Amino acid sequence: MKIANIPIIAGTIIGIFGIVFHLQGYAVVGPESSFMYSNPDWITYGMQIAIVGAIIIAGGIGMSFYKKD
Repeated sequence: MKIANIPIIAGTIIGIFGIVFHLQGYAVVGPESSFMYSNPDWITYGMQIAIVGAIIIAGGIGMSFYKKD
C-alpha cells in the first residue's frame, strides 16, 4: 500500500462521519434520543468535519502525485 493511500482512506472516513453528523443535526438520520438529533450546532459541526475530511483527501491525492527524483 502506498503511503498516500492512508490520508485518502482517513479523509474518506472523516468525511463520512461529518456527513452523518450533519444529517443528524437536520434530524434526517439517527435515533431521536441522540444529543446530536435536531441540534442546529451539529449542522455546522458536521459540515466543518466533512470539509476537513475533504482537505485530508486532497492532501493524500497531492501526495500521490509527488515523485522523488
